[in-house]
Amino acid sequence: MIKSIVHHRPSELYRCHPLNGVDRGLKKILNANMDEVGARRRAREAFKDIQLGIDHILFKTPCDGIKMEESYEKNSKGLEIFCKSWIPEASTPKAALFYCHGYGDTCSFFFEGIARKMASSGYAVFAMDYPGFGLSEGLHCFIPSFDGLVDDVIEHYSKIKENPEFRSLPSFLFGQSMGGAVVLKIHLKQPKAWDGAILVAPMCKIADDMVPPKLLTNILIGLANVLPKHKLVPNKDLAEAAFRDLKKKEQVVEIHTFLMSLQTAYNVIAYKDKPRLQSAVEMLRTTQEIERRLKEVSLPLLILHGKADTVTDPSVSKTLYENASCSDKKLKLYEDAYHALLEGEPDEVIIEVFGDIISWLDEHSLKQNQPSS
Repeated sequence: MIKSIVHHRPSELYRCHPLNGVDRGLKKILNANMDEVGARRRAREAFKDIQLGIDHILFKTPCDGIKMEESYEKNSKGLEIFCKSWIPEASTPKAALFYCHGYGDTCSFFFEGIARKMASSGYAVFAMDYPGFGLSEGLHCFIPSFDGLVDDVIEHYSKIKENPEFRSLPSFLFGQSMGGAVVLKIHLKQPKAWDGAILVAPMCKIADDMVPPKLLTNILIGLANVLPKHKLVPNKDLAEAAFRDLKKKEQVVEIHTFLMSLQTAYNVIAYKDKPRLQSAVEMLRTTQEIERRLKEVSLPLLILHGKADTVTDPSVSKTLYENASCSDKKLKLYEDAYHALLEGEPDEVIIEVFGDIISWLDEHSLKQNQPSS
């Protein structure tokens, strides 16, 4: 029954009011505390088909000819990590693309559509949920150490790169938002390991109006030493800040508003609460470190950012472009675009962004696959 209402406007949802029976069960799943991974996995399973059926350009890419696999793997810390791959079946992949998702996010929702598009363009795509995010084990959206999170990503992706099936492929990192910071940290830890990076609205610095005042920041840093897991940091409505297209903004909120009088619906396992103290401190420290080390960035770069982004600062992407030591770098700023370039913009902008990413990957994959003279 839920499938039949996902294309309606919120006002129509309130008028039709079809929830009964199984719908109450879905509401109970959504109301569950998502701090632990069991609740997140149950929610994802219950809403998986609904998510992939929404009226969004990302989910209109056919998956014919793409081998998709998802699994759970224990890392060296004993945590069960959710991972997924999308491999083109018709031919050898042009390159391997390794994705790093944003704050509070998962690789199991919007990125599903992004990955299908990249795989249908000839790329082997790999993604994982960080510990504590999405479908991976750990307290929801708790980052005890950003360096530790980066090490977890390196551990998992290094195993894939060592697989004989993919070892000879060019390998590129792809990060969105906080995932951009993860990508840059991976590169700084492994300066020669990657053939390039795509950064979409990277978190090189948290926008000034998203950060609490300095006095409050210092207080919160002190509190993080005592109450690291507590959710006390004030935050803006990221859906409002990230999504420009009103219809897509509704898609983030309409069903959840209907069921729960809360925000975000379709991305049912995204973290929507106030940031945990230690997580906020770790992100702040990480962006400060990245700002200091921009000149050490030496791999080929494609940096894409919306000019109207108020979540991550497009001027810092420009600073990254100007200061990175590599000569092979490209920056593109999209007029009037917000934070979610691949999810929240009008379709024509999303198509343009995809075109820019695939063109850059095609060019750089060809370079890497050419025999050296």
